Amino acid sequence: MSFFSPWYLAAAALVSLPVWLHLLEKHRNITLPFSSLMFFERRTQSSVKHRRLRYLLLFALRTAVLLLLALTFADPFLRSSRPSAGGGNRLLVVAIDQSFSMREGSRLERAKTGALRTLAALGSGDRAQVLAFGEQVRWMSEPSSDPAALRAGVQAVEATDTRGSYAELARALRSIAAAARGPLELHLFSDLQKSSLPSSFADLRLPEGVRLIPHAVSEGRAPNFAVENVIAPRRVFDPAKVRLQVTVASYGAPRASRRLALVLNGRELGSKTVEVPAGGRASAEFLGLDAPHGLNRGEIRIDSGDSFPGDDRFRFAVERSDARPALFIHDPRSPRGLLYFRAALESSAGAAFTLESVSAGQSAALPLSKYAFVVLSDPGSLPSRLDEELRAYAQAGGSLLIALGRFSAARGKIAILDEAVIAPARPETPGERFETVAWVDRAHPSIRRAGSWDDVKFYQAVRVKPGKARVAARLSDETPLLFEQQVGQGRVLVFASTFDNIANDFPLHASFVPFIEQTAHYLGNLDDGRSSYLVGSFFELRQASSGSGATVEVLDPSGARALSLEESTRARVLALASAGFYDVRRPSGRHELVAVNPDRQESDLDLIPAETLALWENTGKEPGVDNASGEQESRRVPFWWYLMAALLLLALGESLVSNRHLGKEAG
Repeated sequence: MSFFSPWYLAAAALVSLPVWLHLLEKHRNITLPFSSLMFFERRTQSSVKHRRLRYLLLFALRTAVLLLLALTFADPFLRSSRPSAGGGNRLLVVAIDQSFSMREGSRLERAKTGALRTLAALGSGDRAQVLAFGEQVRWMSEPSSDPAALRAGVQAVEATDTRGSYAELARALRSIAAAARGPLELHLFSDLQKSSLPSSFADLRLPEGVRLIPHAVSEGRAPNFAVENVIAPRRVFDPAKVRLQVTVASYGAPRASRRLALVLNGRELGSKTVEVPAGGRASAEFLGLDAPHGLNRGEIRIDSGDSFPGDDRFRFAVERSDARPALFIHDPRSPRGLLYFRAALESSAGAAFTLESVSAGQSAALPLSKYAFVVLSDPGSLPSRLDEELRAYAQAGGSLLIALGRFSAARGKIAILDEAVIAPARPETPGERFETVAWVDRAHPSIRRAGSWDDVKFYQAVRVKPGKARVAARLSDETPLLFEQQVGQGRVLVFASTFDNIANDFPLHASFVPFIEQTAHYLGNLDDGRSSYLVGSFFELRQASSGSGATVEVLDPSGARALSLEESTRARVLALASAGFYDVRRPSGRHELVAVNPDRQESDLDLIPAETLALWENTGKEPGVDNASGEQESRRVPFWWYLMAALLLLALGESLVSNRHLGKEAG
């Protein structure tokens, strides 16, 4: 028997405490009346008091409790021997890397060949199980000793476009080891890519007794060029204003010139040559994109000349459409709001909207349903017919932006919302005093990327009770500056000031243009969808509030259906499992292309450092024990919990015996 913490055994000296307690007897002085001692001769008398242990059973229980307590904290253990991993009755786990980097050269074929060779040497009584791992672990076979079933599992492994994850493999091994009986041996066939390591080394921990045998299928770091990233717009309204930014990366490759090609729908539109430094990055830019109307499949291709062509292209999806009309209703007495709003909308990137402006009286004859959104710029009193049409427009899913000024305050009500206007928050003469923005909700789509509002001065703002509306910005006097309320299927966004550079100086600040642009995209339901996604990410098919029932049809890059019939009516997200273009058709008739690319961390073919790999191999071994050195391997078997159970029983017995003796003394 040995101890993990032998210093706790020093606490066994506490057994002297019950010895002292049981030897101690109280001396009682009995006072007796006696005559004077003056006639007695003074003498010296000695006495010896004999003491003996009392309550021997109680003493033994207390001593045993203290000894067991010290022994338990010392954490004793026994050593047991079992057959080593080199003996029979083993479970061999053959793990084959199928991540994207295994597409380089013939890495996957070498891994499968090595796995078959290992399985051919399976001993009598041994079993094996085949795994394939990338971002997730797949069981290619059950634990078996059938050579045909194991070979079939190896042959079924195919390269994927996912990232490699050794942490997921280690997590799966911990589950397998918990269910396995006997020694377990892991044969890892991989390119041992450094980028597949987790951020925390603890995630690589193997179960105790698992022997890791790595089989590298790459001879070293292969030089590689890759199109690392492409920044492209999701939607195009004016092809002349499109700008594509491309980044090319070199991984362990020398300095070289590389040709980039812009390809749209299989047709090359242009090319550029970039100088890529050794182990560095280079950028290029394509201006303009002559894309036809509708959905387009775009690619940036590189002439790399290396052995890993899988990352020589980067896909993106772009949709070409015409600018959508928006309606601006204002009071003719205040034309400056239209001037600043139009200038901001037209100067924004993409030019997704065209603005039509009318007065409140002229707008009654317009069909509101054709507009992406409607702006009410301090219109004052509205004709009753227009008010009814705006309500119906919002109920049907339309969006409105309402700017409040002195005409709105005089009316006393806000169109559509009917919220009470209390009073102008600022004096009518600008410049006397002002308020600044004290708080903004950066999660709101209108101001998520609108920059800082700290220096904007608001001379006039209308105090409104927002009710149940979502407040997105407040002034320093707690006046709600921007708030939103749902009306039917649509939304109404209220700005408690104007856009005319009189009630505030907002139009003169850099944050005004992005605020107008983002608000227009938000109200016009033009989401800022990405032009490309990474393999392993998710694409939203329906919102959580939309429920299920309507069918979403999805075709994967191979043209097969990505969802079953039940999934197409219930799934909220789509797992993007492979590179290429996913074709998504929604129940509303909307058609979308989703471009998917492998994670470019897989393009860095640098290997795991030798010292890190050695540490990983040792996580499954006990300190000081070499599993491969002999036929027997030693295991430490702790048994402190048995001591703890005995300690509890002794403590209970001590309590009962002690209560019995104390009861007698009290009697």
